[in-house]
Amino acid sequence: MAEEVPLTGSSFARANLQRLIEMMRDDELSNRDWATMLLAQQEIDTPEVRDALLLAALDENNVVRAEALLGLAQRDKQLALPLVRAELMGDIACMPLFEAAETIADPALAPVLKAWVEPSDDKFLDRCALDALTACQTGNI
Repeated sequence: MAEEVPLTGSSFARANLQRLIEMMRDDELSNRDWATMLLAQQEIDTPEVRDALLLAALDENNVVRAEALLGLAQRDKQLALPLVRAELMGDIACMPLFEAAETIADPALAPVLKAWVEPSDDKFLDRCALDALTACQTGNI
């Protein structure tokens, strides 16, 4: 998209948005991942976009789910809260999931985030988890 493909404002843009949403259901993981990330980053907030992100939040791949949850958190923190909490209780977490938790900044996430702040070999991810925990403990970002 290179920030040049419109997603709103015309029939051409509407067709682009539809194609992006369709790619979120593609058989190829890399297509689902990129499409979900791109839609999550947009400021578009319609029922159709939320539905697409909710569906992607159920994807078999944890990165796709995390990207979708970040997009949902940016649109509706209360809707995303239980989904992010459930994902944090799993065995795998990635940066967009911690970003979603940080965006939500709800103290209810602090107990499940504590398990992720133990030092690991990935200092960047450790920092993301700590930033999310801090936001949730203070209730703001």
